[in-house]
Amino acid sequence: MRFTSLGSGSKGNATVIQAGTTTVLVDCGFGLKEAETRLQARGIDPAQLTAIMVTHEHGDHLRGAPMLSRKHGVPVYATPGTARSFKTPVPLFKPINVHQRFCIGDIEIEPVTVPHDAREPVQFVFNYQQFCMGVLTDLGSITPLVTRSYQRCQALLLECNHDPDMLANGPYPASLKRRVGGDWGHLSNQQAAQLLSSIELNGLQHLMISHISEHNNHPDLAMAALAPVLQNNAALQVHTLTQDEGCPWIPLQPA
Repeated sequence: MRFTSLGSGSKGNATVIQAGTTTVLVDCGFGLKEAETRLQARGIDPAQLTAIMVTHEHGDHLRGAPMLSRKHGVPVYATPGTARSFKTPVPLFKPINVHQRFCIGDIEIEPVTVPHDAREPVQFVFNYQQFCMGVLTDLGSITPLVTRSYQRCQALLLECNHDPDMLANGPYPASLKRRVGGDWGHLSNQQAAQLLSSIELNGLQHLMISHISEHNNHPDLAMAALAPVLQNNAALQVHTLTQDEGCPWIPLQPA
């Protein structure tokens, strides 16, 4: 199993996961041409995607998914609540039941419901043979289900959206500050650290700090908040995902 981020942030998110003969695109928050360009930069022909999975309907996750699906004949997996936001028909739509695991090609997927201000948001844990990767962004609080679901990942793409002080003193209007910092908004650096302190880290090989706000956070602040939790995991590789470049392909090693 290996993965790559095509970009992560408030202007667009997309992650690709490959295992066996299966290539899955998780979210497509870029326009059609930009998504195609970013995929091709990673050596991926968009028509060879096995599936596009959408976590929720916000534009920085959904924007290019319907167009990419229609042009290249790739099925889109999303919850029925998310699908209500498709502005044009998606002929290859596949509904996700958030209460059931399912398979796409060689990959088994566990959907994880999360508290976020969307119709039916979901995040995912991906399993292939002895490999496990979690994608967890766009949630405002840590639930017992989230803690249980992400216990034994070898790679975790985790939201560190904002620093509370920067958010409080930043340029957002008060209503948006309440939304971002609320229980249905986005994870702060400290909340991300809280989750990491509650899960099994011995097998974690790669931690991807993601969805960093360009107005309300800084990578150094995120790293400082996470450092006390990660200090005894010398072998863990921590990466900061950027909006423009994401990260190159990263392979997982057997547990």
